[in-house]
Amino acid sequence: MCLAVPMKIESIDNGVAVTSYAGGEYKVRVDLVDADVGDYVLVHAGIAVATVDENEAIETLKLFKEIDDINQSLSRPGRDEDPGRGDPA
Repeated sequence: MCLAVPMKIESIDNGVAVTSYAGGEYKVRVDLVDADVGDYVLVHAGIAVATVDENEAIETLKLFKEIDDINQSLSRPGRDEDPGRGDPA
Protein backbone atom coordinates (compact mmCIF):
# COMPACT_ATOMS: atom_id res chain seq x y z
CA MET A 1 0.00 0.00 0.00
CA CYS A 2 1.27 3.46 -0.86
CA LEU A 3 0.63 6.52 1.24
CA ALA A 4 1.11 10.15 0.27
CA VAL A 5 1.34 12.67 3.08
CA PRO A 6 0.25 16.31 2.82
CA MET A 7 3.11 18.70 3.55
CA LYS A 8 3.29 22.49 3.46
CA ILE A 9 5.98 24.11 1.29
CA GLU A 10 8.13 26.50 3.31
CA SER A 11 10.71 27.34 0.61
CA ILE A 12 11.74 26.22 -2.87
CA ASP A 13 15.22 26.27 -4.43
CA ASN A 14 16.00 24.75 -7.82
CA GLY A 15 13.25 22.11 -7.75
CA VAL A 16 13.76 21.14 -4.11
CA ALA A 17 11.27 22.33 -1.51
CA VAL A 18 11.67 22.43 2.23
CA THR A 19 8.35 21.20 3.58
CA SER A 20 6.91 20.86 7.05
CA TYR A 21 5.05 17.94 8.55
CA ALA A 22 4.35 17.09 12.21
CA GLY A 23 6.93 19.56 13.48
CA GLY A 24 9.72 18.36 11.20
CA GLU A 25 11.23 19.70 7.99
CA TYR A 26 11.74 17.55 4.91
CA LYS A 27 13.38 18.15 1.54
CA VAL A 28 11.04 17.18 -1.30
CA ARG A 29 11.39 17.24 -5.07
CA VAL A 30 8.66 19.43 -6.59
CA ASP A 31 9.49 19.08 -10.30
CA LEU A 32 6.24 17.26 -11.11
CA VAL A 33 3.85 19.81 -9.62
CA ASP A 34 3.06 23.47 -10.08
CA ALA A 35 3.33 24.66 -6.49
CA ASP A 36 4.52 27.73 -4.61
CA VAL A 37 5.63 28.55 -1.08
CA GLY A 38 2.65 28.16 1.26
CA ASP A 39 0.97 25.49 -0.87
CA TYR A 40 0.28 21.97 0.36
CA VAL A 41 1.52 19.03 -1.69
CA LEU A 42 1.02 15.28 -1.39
CA VAL A 43 4.42 13.68 -0.88
CA HIS A 44 5.33 10.07 -1.58
CA ALA A 45 8.91 8.79 -1.34
CA GLY A 46 10.33 12.32 -1.24
CA ILE A 47 8.51 13.51 -4.35
CA ALA A 48 5.53 15.85 -4.47
CA VAL A 49 2.99 14.05 -6.65
CA ALA A 50 0.09 16.53 -6.48
CA THR A 51 -1.00 19.79 -4.98
CA VAL A 52 -3.85 19.65 -2.49
CA ASP A 53 -6.31 22.20 -1.16
CA GLU A 54 -5.26 23.60 2.23
CA ASN A 55 -8.53 22.63 3.95
CA GLU A 56 -8.30 19.07 2.59
CA ALA A 57 -4.66 18.83 3.71
CA ILE A 58 -5.47 20.05 7.22
CA GLU A 59 -8.40 17.63 7.52
CA THR A 60 -6.21 14.74 6.36
CA LEU A 61 -3.52 15.67 8.88
CA LYS A 62 -6.15 15.73 11.64
CA LEU A 63 -7.26 12.23 10.64
CA PHE A 64 -3.64 11.00 10.67
CA LYS A 65 -3.30 12.42 14.21
CA GLU A 66 -6.49 10.66 15.35
CA ILE A 67 -5.23 7.37 13.92
CA ASP A 68 -1.88 7.83 15.66
CA ASP A 69 -3.58 8.66 18.97
CA ILE A 70 -5.70 5.50 18.75
CA ASN A 71 -2.66 3.43 17.81
CA GLN A 72 -0.69 4.82 20.77
CA SER A 73 -3.54 3.96 23.16
CA LEU A 74 -3.63 0.27 22.21
CA SER A 75 -2.04 -2.15 24.63
CA ARG A 76 1.03 -3.95 23.39
CA PRO A 77 2.48 -7.27 24.47
CA GLY A 78 5.79 -7.06 26.32
CA ARG A 79 8.98 -7.66 24.38
CA ASP A 80 9.33 -11.20 25.70
CA GLU A 81 5.67 -12.10 25.22
CA ASP A 82 4.37 -13.94 22.20
CA PRO A 83 2.07 -11.45 20.42
CA GLY A 84 -0.31 -14.28 19.52
CA ARG A 85 -0.82 -15.46 23.10
CA GLY A 86 -2.32 -12.53 24.94
CA ASP A 87 -5.79 -11.75 26.17
CA PRO A 88 -7.77 -10.93 22.99
CA ALA A 89 -10.01 -8.48 24.86
